[in-house]
Amino acid sequence: MAVSLTKGQKVDLTKGNPSLKNIIVGLGWDINAYDSGADFDLDAAAFMLGENGKCPTDKEFVFYGNLSHPSESVVHLGDNLTGAGEGDDEQIKVDLSKVPANISRIAFTVTIYDADKRRQNFGQVSNAFIRIVDASNDTEMIRYDLGEDFSIETAVTVGELYRHNGEWKFNAIGSGYSGGLAALCAAYGINAE
Repeated sequence: MAVSLTKGQKVDLTKGNPSLKNIIVGLGWDINAYDSGADFDLDAAAFMLGENGKCPTDKEFVFYGNLSHPSESVVHLGDNLTGAGEGDDEQIKVDLSKVPANISRIAFTVTIYDADKRRQNFGQVSNAFIRIVDASNDTEMIRYDLGEDFSIETAVTVGELYRHNGEWKFNAIGSGYSGGLAALCAAYGINAE
């Protein structure tokens, strides 16, 4: 039975499940019945962060333009251009045993591609969620539904995995940003140019 989280809630992943190694982070969303004249293209990404809350290099930013970290600890399974259909719209695989020692947190984000040009924002998106699945048995462990009504935001940090006393935990964040991917990149120390 999956644990359903609320904003700000934290939960242990490995403490009660020490054999947990491979997880899939699934992100999904629906588009409200609002026609802005352009398709919505939402993009999931992972920012692998050091103790200072920043990515050590650009390689720790895993997204549709960089699908895999060199350690293969974080692998993006590909860009979904429409978000159509049921279930996860995009997935990111994480091998907890391969995450480099200098990485203390992995933040999972969703942004709207070309949001300003297309006049789109998260106020037009509904049923957004993140879920953590144990890849060894395809069991959903955690689910966080972003019930918040975002309005002008074009980027959201959905949640993060983090190390605490040698164990992995998950934090449901649900924090929105204006300024899209560039704002997230700036916050996490990546030059978006």
